[in-house]
Amino acid sequence: MSTVPSTTADEATVGSTDALRRAIASGPRPPRASVLTACRAFAWRGMLKIRHVPEQLIDATLTPVLFTLMFTYMFGGAIAGSTSEYLQFILPGILVQSVLFTTVYSGVALNTDMTRGVVDRFRSLPLWRPAPLVGSVAGDSVRYLIAGGVVIVLGLILGFDPEGGVLGVLAALALVILFAFGLAWVFTTLGLVMRSPNAVMNTGFMALFPLVFLSNTFVDTDTLPNVLAAFVDVNPVTHLVTAARGLMHGDASGGEVLLVLGETAALTAIFVPLTTRLYRKG
Repeated sequence: MSTVPSTTADEATVGSTDALRRAIASGPRPPRASVLTACRAFAWRGMLKIRHVPEQLIDATLTPVLFTLMFTYMFGGAIAGSTSEYLQFILPGILVQSVLFTTVYSGVALNTDMTRGVVDRFRSLPLWRPAPLVGSVAGDSVRYLIAGGVVIVLGLILGFDPEGGVLGVLAALALVILFAFGLAWVFTTLGLVMRSPNAVMNTGFMALFPLVFLSNTFVDTDTLPNVLAAFVDVNPVTHLVTAARGLMHGDASGGEVLLVLGETAALTAIFVPLTTRLYRKG
């Protein structure tokens, strides 16, 4: 049996190593990705995940349909006297509810990347450190747009008549998505603290359910007991529903919209630095 001399094997190894180095260094070093390019790449990554696993959109498509139909036809007659009249009142609230529920996914997706070691790879890349966070949250805005669009289209099919016209509906949708962007940072913080995606999901919905249901989404605050009404009046979700309802019906005040914008800015200012700090320490 013949054998290859060790000197020949060593020369082959050195030759292949030199060829690899020449191939890698054949061109100039690519420039460092800019902040915008890095964020855009991670936003596109989030949208690609939706394309490859479309089942992720169940919460943004089927759930809004179920809530709209269920609440309109189960409680419309009892609360407003007719389903058509109740639809005019409840649809902006369902819009807010459907979009806000999808924000929990931001924390779940981040925690999933952490538990699988993907975040460790992101930290080793030569790019702006918060880019994976900003890009991911920005990419999730597509989910918010889909959820909101489903509610609006279904509402129009059922007979919703927005007196604010197309501009009012678009303004309400934009305001809700903007608030959802700020709220998503709360759940990204949660995603960095919790140990599993299920824990993030359960905790997120436990926090959202009281805020959404103890608001003016389904009933007017004038019908509530004084203690409950006091909480509902200071609930940020109530402020968002009021502004969205006013924009859709053409009677929103500037103060209502500015209040929501201020709360959105406060959420972003508090939780973006907190999330970034936790991400860097991890």
